[in-house]
Amino acid sequence: MRTIGFACTSTEAELEPFQFERREPRSNDVVMEILYCGVCHSDLHWARNDWGWTLYPAIPGHEIIGRVIETGPDVTRHKVGDFVAVGCMVDSCQQCDQCRKGEEQLCREGNTGTYGGFDRVTKDYTLGGYAKHLVCVRSLP
Repeated sequence: MRTIGFACTSTEAELEPFQFERREPRSNDVVMEILYCGVCHSDLHWARNDWGWTLYPAIPGHEIIGRVIETGPDVTRHKVGDFVAVGCMVDSCQQCDQCRKGEEQLCREGNTGTYGGFDRVTKDYTLGGYAKHLVCVRSLP
């Protein structure tokens, strides 16, 4: 899905409009139109590479509120039109004991960060919520 966000291209660069492709949704994914995204101090650290592992272009944002615009066929918890929120993770294995207990942040396979992570299937670098759309795995009930 082609979308637009606000990205930094270096440690000194200002956030600028940036067109990019979100990954194709999978069977257990929710696609959302982002309506609001908070500004967290960690977003600023990420944009400026204060922690030393930012890859550019970088799109921060992990305090996201939006509306579902598409769901995969295996999604039963959400439907088009629902309001949803996403934090600092967009994926986990959903199968291990930690995920089944609702502790995806402790996923035995490792969780995927909303930004600065790597998609578990495609290995693409994740870009955050300062954007128009987001694709993420739905959480377990």
